Amino acid sequence: MPNKLKEAWKAGKAVINGWLAIPSAFSAEMYAQAGWDSVTVDMQHGVQDYLSCVACFQGMQRVPGLVPMVRVPWNEPGIIGKVLDAGAYGVICPMVNTAAEARALVQYCKYPPQGTRSNGPIRAALYGEATSYQATANDEVLVIPMIETQQALDNLEAILDVPGIDAIYVGPSDLGLSLGLAPKLDREEPEVLRIYERLLKETGKRGIAAGLHNGTAAYAHRMIKMGFKLVTIANDVGLMVNAARAAVREARGG
Repeated sequence: MPNKLKEAWKAGKAVINGWLAIPSAFSAEMYAQAGWDSVTVDMQHGVQDYLSCVACFQGMQRVPGLVPMVRVPWNEPGIIGKVLDAGAYGVICPMVNTAAEARALVQYCKYPPQGTRSNGPIRAALYGEATSYQATANDEVLVIPMIETQQALDNLEAILDVPGIDAIYVGPSDLGLSLGLAPKLDREEPEVLRIYERLLKETGKRGIAAGLHNGTAAYAHRMIKMGFKLVTIANDVGLMVNAARAAVREARGG
């Protein structure tokens, strides 16, 4: 299927991304119906493994046009190939700090001749039936390195110049740690906001989307107005717990 995030970005629109830490097809099925443009299974810090990722993708299929993505644990060809074979239409990869690491990520995500991905899209190509998936996958799969360290900032332009990069994704907590700040989302430090402005400027020059992980919907909306084209709001765990706490407080009259 055409990747609707790519279509939105070409039209200059921002997209809102959900984030799944809970390893449950039922939870994913319910969560996916909230109106997200895409939903990402978090295999790095979520309680997800490969089988739960597949189950979450199956749950998401109830929503036509929803783009399934994965944050992989690391920049490693085995797991990247498997999540793509499972049906991921975007790979968010943590800790990409150099142009060489960005080139490796692109290689792992794409079939030859653009890359080195092995053929075997067991689920992505309709459970092994002959389809046109291999002919279109290189164009439709999103390659998204995370920019979350000082080293990545030092190498930013070289990373962004790697052919095949569709977007970047900022991890504010790790970025803060790398800068000697406390790990948190929804940052207000002037030096961090200046970094965001730089990222938006450099990605904008190259027609690359910039993404950001956010703690609240209000901050995500503000970042869309700032220029980010992919915003995530917390994760399923955070939204559930916050809603539960608010319900308990209201019931107690607090």
